[in-house]
Amino acid sequence: MSASLTTRRALAAVLAAGALIGAAAMPAAADGHGHGRDNGRNHGRDHVRDHDHGRDNGRDNGRDQGRGRDHGRDNGRDNGRDHRAPSSIAIGEVQNEDGMRGDRFGRALNREWVEVKNTGRHAVNLRGYTLTDEQGNRYRFPDFRLDGRSSVKVHTGQGRNTRHDLYQDRRRQVWDDSDTATLRDDRGNIIDTESWGRRGHHHRNG
Repeated sequence: MSASLTTRRALAAVLAAGALIGAAAMPAAADGHGHGRDNGRNHGRDHVRDHDHGRDNGRDNGRDQGRGRDHGRDNGRDNGRDHRAPSSIAIGEVQNEDGMRGDRFGRALNREWVEVKNTGRHAVNLRGYTLTDEQGNRYRFPDFRLDGRSSVKVHTGQGRNTRHDLYQDRRRQVWDDSDTATLRDDRGNIIDTESWGRRGHHHRNG
């Protein structure tokens, strides 16, 4: 065999081996390139999802803020209604006695009274409510439950408290011929007033 033939065969073997190695390397490179493309697509999808998630969060936050504003407005309306709601407790009739100086036993003091009525359907506890005159004389209600659609008379004199009669236990007249009875709740807010005298009777609720 000549040297040139041997050289050609060796060269052919080297070329064949190189071709095999290149063929084996190409799928791997192709796989890597495809994987890069897939990563790019997935990254793009993830970016879109994140963007959509941000939009959804923005919408949800906007809805929550809107609900918060609505809730605040509703609370404001409710508080306004409660604040403007009139009280069911009011002053009814008033009776003051004249010429009680000669009343030896103080019976006329119990003929002097101010009626407090509950115009509502539900009972109200008058504990802490006060009834005052123009001179500052004050009567503080005890733990007393006034039923709905009922009234109680607050007498000036002494006696035993019942469901319909309360007593200030005073020994002197409170209500003058010209005076004003003022009813306040347990927080000191004026609930009702009743005035009488030279100008007649004047009633002012609240």
